[in-house]
Amino acid sequence: MRTAFYVSDGTALTAEAFGHALLSMFPTEFRHKTLPFIDTQAKAEAACKQIQRAAEVDGEPPLIFHTFVNVKLKQRITQCGGISYDFLDNFVGQVEHELGIKAKPKTHRTHGVHKDYNFRVEAINYALDNDDGKKLNQLEQADLILVGVSRTGKTPTSLYLAMQYGIKVANYPITEDDNFERLSLPYELKMQRHKLFGLTLDSQRLHEIRSQRREGSQYASMQQCRFELSEVEKLYRKEAIPFINSTRFSVEEIAAKILAQTNLERRRY
Repeated sequence: MRTAFYVSDGTALTAEAFGHALLSMFPTEFRHKTLPFIDTQAKAEAACKQIQRAAEVDGEPPLIFHTFVNVKLKQRITQCGGISYDFLDNFVGQVEHELGIKAKPKTHRTHGVHKDYNFRVEAINYALDNDDGKKLNQLEQADLILVGVSRTGKTPTSLYLAMQYGIKVANYPITEDDNFERLSLPYELKMQRHKLFGLTLDSQRLHEIRSQRREGSQYASMQQCRFELSEVEKLYRKEAIPFINSTRFSVEEIAAKILAQTNLERRRY
């Protein structure tokens, strides 16, 4: 297994994002190591030793994805024996030419405290306060309301949208208390119908997830999973609620699909 390093004098999030996206295209496994805030010569030397040790263990040079503002630190990291890739250098010149102005690199600019900081904090607090239908009286404040049967990914998706984009998301679990035999939306949800978005899963996957929590229970049985999913999907169609089957998607992909279908305004990019 070969090692891939993501190194920066900032958070290294940009290097991680580009590096992971690139390496995901190759059918092989990598040992991933992120080294953020390498912002002094001493830290650069320590990082260099880690890279060199990885080369000895692997028997081949590590891949180094990096984004440095400090030129001296970047030069040190590129001389550690790995194969270096600098995403910013590849594109800065082209963008400078197009915009007609010179870039002015500044450490932490892309991940610092921006004007959207408060949006994200408020959105995270809102998602936590409005998880599992806790406060139906606050639904007017929501940008989006996720609905679905238990264990279809509503909570992680709500938190991801809040943390990444500052979007206020409430979620409401449709359970046996809502009486599946004559399933309908609660009054509070009907009043916010235009904000609703449904999640569903394949019954086998839902059965597996529920069995991890309550193995052998009626709640986790395949029969119950099939029944609940069938009924809730009927409800989605009856009430014209947009929905997706999230079985084969990551949280990131679920969020991206929701944003694409709803055209919600992102408060962070």
